[in-house]
Amino acid sequence: MKKDFFKDSTIKFPAYEPWISKDDKLIVNKTLGQSMLTLGPQLEKFEAAFCKYTKSKYAIAVSNCTAGLHLSLKALGIKEHDEVIIPDLTFVADASAILSCNAKPVIVDINENDFFLSITNLKKNITKRTKAIIPVHIYGQVCNIDEVLDVALDNNLKIIEDCAHAVGTFHNSKHVGTLGNTGCFSFYPTKNITTAEGGMVITNSKKIADKVRQLRSHGMSKSLKSRYSSEYPWIFDITEPGYNYRLDEIRASLGISQLKRIKKINELRKNAAFYYHSKLQNISGIVLPDMVNNKTHSYHLYTIRVTKLFKLSRNQLFKKLKQAGIRTTVYWMPMHKYTAFRKFANLSDVKNTSKIYNEILALPLFPSITKKHQDNVIKIIKSFQK
Repeated sequence: MKKDFFKDSTIKFPAYEPWISKDDKLIVNKTLGQSMLTLGPQLEKFEAAFCKYTKSKYAIAVSNCTAGLHLSLKALGIKEHDEVIIPDLTFVADASAILSCNAKPVIVDINENDFFLSITNLKKNITKRTKAIIPVHIYGQVCNIDEVLDVALDNNLKIIEDCAHAVGTFHNSKHVGTLGNTGCFSFYPTKNITTAEGGMVITNSKKIADKVRQLRSHGMSKSLKSRYSSEYPWIFDITEPGYNYRLDEIRASLGISQLKRIKKINELRKNAAFYYHSKLQNISGIVLPDMVNNKTHSYHLYTIRVTKLFKLSRNQLFKKLKQAGIRTTVYWMPMHKYTAFRKFANLSDVKNTSKIYNEILALPLFPSITKKHQDNVIKIIKSFQK
């Protein structure tokens, strides 16, 4: 077990540890010997492998998921004064990407008994300026995507799937991200596969893929390879200003290696999630996550809800676990809690998110987690049941 990064000697059990194998280190070290360390062969291989895994037609690797969201919005023509609907319970990247297009994020409540966008509130917030929806496959579970797609179809809206938690999440045998116009993935260190920092946009539209690929590299009309295959590599056009959202060769190579064992990674996560599930049944006040759709879940997080029927509040349980050397956390504060985004929510319409936020707690979950680690978590929770 690695030492606590924050140099807290009391922490014996972390919330997460990245799984970096010998093969990961070997491919990264080998890539460092290349003459080209960006927009090279590893990037192409990683994109091709991700296409094959998700059965998408196009995959464009980017510097992070936030960049992927931003590029997706730009490629779909989202502009100033447009509105894009997002759930209140999501990471700030969704709102930030919308604001980067000078558009307006519209924050909508989630359902009362799950973490998904409320369809009633979604419909209520659609206006003439609404152009897109960003549904979130939160914690690794498929969201209510069919209902969202129906609303989008009825209102001629684009769909950008937030798949940051969902590498390995399927819906009716289709990988998430292939259901809407684009899907955006994160390879942050806590995710099911990691490139340290990194992301991917997938789509079945060549037009969208070409636009995303061009915008990720300053809007250049030619790729690096095509420029150096021509007579004068410095001659290219910029038809629209773009961004430096590239994923380098080193991180792309790490992604290749990690993706090769995604089945094993997700199987280990599933086993750990089901171990929690079997040991934490029937504790009054503890609501366990939905594990019914086990064939479609990627088990990114195991998030319980600590309700009033439990002896402790969520915050009290968090502190008790920390005192026992166990680190847990919450994903996330609702969007309306942040100063920068509060004005984009109708505070009277986000009651479900406010309630659920005060209950959720993500237990430690990662591929190499031990039964000893989990048993310590389970023992603390059980010791406080009424």
